[in-house]
Amino acid sequence: MLLKIREKVHGVFASVILVLICVLFGLWGIQNYLGGGKEVPIVSVGDKDFFQNDINRAYQQYVQNLGGMKFDEESLRKQALSKLIRDEVLLQYVQDEKLLISDETAKDFIKTLEYFQKDGKFDKGQYQALLGSQGMSSDEFINRIKKAILMEQFQRSIVDSSFVTPAEVNAFFKIQNQKRDFEYLTVPLTAVTDTPNDEEITSYFQQHQDAFQTEEQVSVEYVELSLDKLAADVKPTEEQLQAYYEEQKPQFSSKERRRISHILFAFTKDPAADEQALQKALQAKQELSHQDFAKLAASISDDKESAKNGGDLGLFNVGVMEKAFEEAATKLKLGEVSEPVKSAFGYHLIKVTELVPGEVKSYESLKPELIKAYQKSQAENTFNTLGEKLTEVSYENPDNLNAAAKVLGVEINKTGMFTHAHGEGVASEEKVRLAAFSEDVLKGNNSEPLEVGNDKLVVLRMQSHLPSASKELKEVKPQIIKAIQHDKAQQKAIATAEQIKSELLSGKALSQLADTYHLPVKKVNGFNRKATDLPPDFSQAVFRAAKPENGHPSVILINESTGGKIVASIVKVTEGELTDEDKAKQSVLEKNISAAFGKAQFEAVLNALQAKADIKMHPQKQ
Repeated sequence: MLLKIREKVHGVFASVILVLICVLFGLWGIQNYLGGGKEVPIVSVGDKDFFQNDINRAYQQYVQNLGGMKFDEESLRKQALSKLIRDEVLLQYVQDEKLLISDETAKDFIKTLEYFQKDGKFDKGQYQALLGSQGMSSDEFINRIKKAILMEQFQRSIVDSSFVTPAEVNAFFKIQNQKRDFEYLTVPLTAVTDTPNDEEITSYFQQHQDAFQTEEQVSVEYVELSLDKLAADVKPTEEQLQAYYEEQKPQFSSKERRRISHILFAFTKDPAADEQALQKALQAKQELSHQDFAKLAASISDDKESAKNGGDLGLFNVGVMEKAFEEAATKLKLGEVSEPVKSAFGYHLIKVTELVPGEVKSYESLKPELIKAYQKSQAENTFNTLGEKLTEVSYENPDNLNAAAKVLGVEINKTGMFTHAHGEGVASEEKVRLAAFSEDVLKGNNSEPLEVGNDKLVVLRMQSHLPSASKELKEVKPQIIKAIQHDKAQQKAIATAEQIKSELLSGKALSQLADTYHLPVKKVNGFNRKATDLPPDFSQAVFRAAKPENGHPSVILINESTGGKIVASIVKVTEGELTDEDKAKQSVLEKNISAAFGKAQFEAVLNALQAKADIKMHPQKQ
């Protein structure tokens, strides 16, 4: 179960956000909220209050997950608020049901989190340092993890209990493999060159003022805590570097590399078959005295996939093969062939075809790299300590950065003006722009510490702000003229397409209408969902269209990429059938459909719980 949680860090269900030194850990479960002082809450779920900070944090996580995609800010904030409410409803339900997770389960899971590991192992010192920097006790952190795992298990209990029937699978393939015959023509945009009059221009400007706004801009001042700058101040001695080299030597060592090939003689559980496979292996070993290993593997190996490459299995990695196989492969010299080795698959003849000995890089060759690594390792504790202090002083002094600058021993920097989408220097970071335009910062408060990359913390505050404003009509008049002309061309294309559709539905043939309107017709037969010769939007529209009935085609209009209209007439639908390829994938498909059903069932349960929950939205002072 813990492995599943870890593998599904970006799962489709609720996620827990654990904020440690502004680092986000995405896990299955409930949002980890850091609550809000004496301000008025935005919403209450039972006895749990959520403040503007909680909404902002959830919103920022949504934005990061979008990876630079365009989005509507207001809509995304509503989604973030909805997510907080639904997660809290679920958490309170599982707690009311007295469902439990042991401390040991939570501790085992925490040990798997990479952020608490060093050299691939859980590092208790790093764990305690990170919790300490956030002012969080180990018990508190474990309790939050327990809640996350508890919610994940509740969700899985619903999702994993879902199933799909053979009839539902067959129904899926009837739709998925469906074929459609259709014909279509495109009504293109015809350029409109008439210049609109002043009344039209003014009216368009007034109706579309949102499209003719200057971009909102802001400039900020900020302080920056940089791990690289702290590291540059560390001056290691020769003795310290030597000791660090010895401590880290495994990282500077390359393991022995072995490339192996094999010939497999498979057997069943029948003892006689076992003996027969062994005799074949012994005979093949003798033949190798006068025959090439790769050629023999290609002709007789029961591992047909590797036989295509002369029995080559690639580079040998310990822990992948069975113990007996690994022991034999490890002991062989270059070019040597093993005696028959028994595994669960059969008997193997193993050969080492490439052998690169392991080596340890020398201290002198690594010295420049060692200096940087040592400096960084020594600076990390200072970075964490200063990061904690930065969080405290910026919160305690929300109306200036002087105290924060003094604690860090740095100057206060300033940016030029930048927009929501573009900025230079520190403002080129999306996190910084998002914080700069947040409601809290625009009110004049310091931002929370922002992690920029993996080695910087930034706290910023507004320096100047230019709200968006309407542009002058004379400035945008050329754009408006082009927009009006384009709209008229589109209206003309739509009217023509609607007329063609109407005549088609009255019984006229598309070929006849194409002659009338001087437009070419294209016919497509046996079109399926895997076809790629038409744009995705076009294909989806064709398969969303109703089936033709009583000999009458189903006629649809589709937007064309340049602004025109496509008139498509679906004349025939052939139900899909289960192919041999589908049968091979049937078990995977059944799991996917079951998972989809399970997600729908879980959403239904969550909707029902939310309908019963005590949820209160609090009015905010203007």
